[in-house]
Amino acid sequence: MTAERTEPHLTGHRPGATADVVAELDDLTVWFPTPAGVVRAVDGVSLRVRRGETLGLVGESGSGKSTTGLALLRLVDPTSGTVRVAGQDVTHWSRRRLRALRRRVAMVFQDPQASLDPRRTVGASIAEPLAVHRLTDRSAARRRRVAELLDMVGLRDDLADRHPHELSGGQRQRVGIARALAGEPDLIVLDEPIASLDLSVQAQIMNLLRGLQRDLGLTYLFIAHDLAAVEHMSDRMAVMYLGRIVESGTPARIWQQPAHPYTAALLSAIPVADPQAERARRRVILNGDIPSPVDPPVGCRFRTRCPQARPDCAGTDPPLVEVVPGHWAACLFAGEAVRAMRAG
Repeated sequence: MTAERTEPHLTGHRPGATADVVAELDDLTVWFPTPAGVVRAVDGVSLRVRRGETLGLVGESGSGKSTTGLALLRLVDPTSGTVRVAGQDVTHWSRRRLRALRRRVAMVFQDPQASLDPRRTVGASIAEPLAVHRLTDRSAARRRRVAELLDMVGLRDDLADRHPHELSGGQRQRVGIARALAGEPDLIVLDEPIASLDLSVQAQIMNLLRGLQRDLGLTYLFIAHDLAAVEHMSDRMAVMYLGRIVESGTPARIWQQPAHPYTAALLSAIPVADPQAERARRRVILNGDIPSPVDPPVGCRFRTRCPQARPDCAGTDPPLVEVVPGHWAACLFAGEAVRAMRAG
């Protein structure tokens, strides 16, 4: 295992090499005060998203992945750390200046029913970014652009006059994608974009997103709890647990040789199509639920559920270290998870 580096970023580039970086988070924390205590939703996350790639962010509910995406758009305010978009530090931008950021970074939400205004027609929702960012001045030009965007996401232009409740869940999500595309953003944050859809529709939406990325050169931050979906969509991925990134690298590398026991447990929960292989393989069973972000465990945050936990884990909060080039893990015994899984 190589020596620890002080600023492990997912691209492996030098901290100063930002020409191809669309967005960057550096030691980001987002804490929320509550009557029960301070919720440490995001607690020291650093990552970079390069132009034209899909960076997948995966973890259980409560891991902080959605809050990370919201902080990138400055829809929630960071407690500390830095948010950069297209080389500009937007961490402390005023609400007025943030309008420019909202054109550069768009978002597709998990629930299209909740994210679309039920009082507005589909066409009005898609046209709103065009008006807000003054991309077209005339109503006729906006109607043409809305028709183009609907066609890009595989919808008929006559759907522009309908309201969200008149569409299926898959159609509403396509409308959400069209609205995100309207401002021609540098980056689209996809926050669980397929979680509320049927399996067949999930595949259609993922294929649509991949096709749009190929045709338009889009950059995605793809947030999901479904490891298989992240593996299918992403060029590189990061695994979050209790507000921190515990493993990062290419999907192929992580899939074949997970270096963190939490990742190994997530992978072991994915069903295998071959019944004989499914019966023969060893499942990694985690004890208990994810701890409260109000009072995370001291030392390694995963140790209370880790099947390989040792006394040393209680005394050290492990940083991300590079196990092999481009593959990072935050574990004192990185790499032992895959050996234990293979032994079983």
